Amino acid sequence: MTLGHTTRSFCTFFASFLFLLCLSAHAQQVKLNLADGFDFPVGKPNADGYYKSRGLRLRSPEHFGEDWNSRAGGDSDLGHPVYAIADGIVTFAHNVRSGWGNVVLTRHAYRDPANGQVKHCDTLNGHLNEILVKDGQMIKRGQQIGTIGNNFGMYPAHLHFEIRHNIHIGMLRTQASCDLINWADPSEFINKFRHLKSEWRSVAVPTGTYLAYMGFKGI
Repeated sequence: MTLGHTTRSFCTFFASFLFLLCLSAHAQQVKLNLADGFDFPVGKPNADGYYKSRGLRLRSPEHFGEDWNSRAGGDSDLGHPVYAIADGIVTFAHNVRSGWGNVVLTRHAYRDPANGQVKHCDTLNGHLNEILVKDGQMIKRGQQIGTIGNNFGMYPAHLHFEIRHNIHIGMLRTQASCDLINWADPSEFINKFRHLKSEWRSVAVPTGTYLAYMGFKGI
């Protein structure tokens, strides 16, 4: 093994160690109700009046979620409601500018009926016109969390919507590989877990799993 290779290996290890240390220092837990199902984020609960103009694509050029537009076209959906797809907690709600604009990330817990395991997922709603929630706020299925925007005129109005299995991604999407281990196909996920058994108890859910992005940490 060359000295250069040894140095690179050490640097990689040290960077990974610092990454985990940062997460550990910020990590905490909250109690959440398990989701009793998932709805679409627009035209609740069935995306009535909307269509998916662009879907998940995990190969170059990547598109990590879905774009939802009004069937009326153009900017006709500017200011329309965006809803929480399930009970959860807001983990990030900020205007991060650049190509994102106003973004709301939420975290949910659900029981997978296939194996009985409690799992977590994050949803991202991007390019919003307004943010109607704040970091740390508990939200209910169907609650309005924002409005459809166009990133302050950068795009035609639409909702960019993602579901992530990996709850460490936050706004740093390059830190996760482009596969279905980290990302979910949003429509497939919602249709699969549309109706779940109600459970009258809460579970511990980790928060503080994001690294800071442009000075914003979320919770």
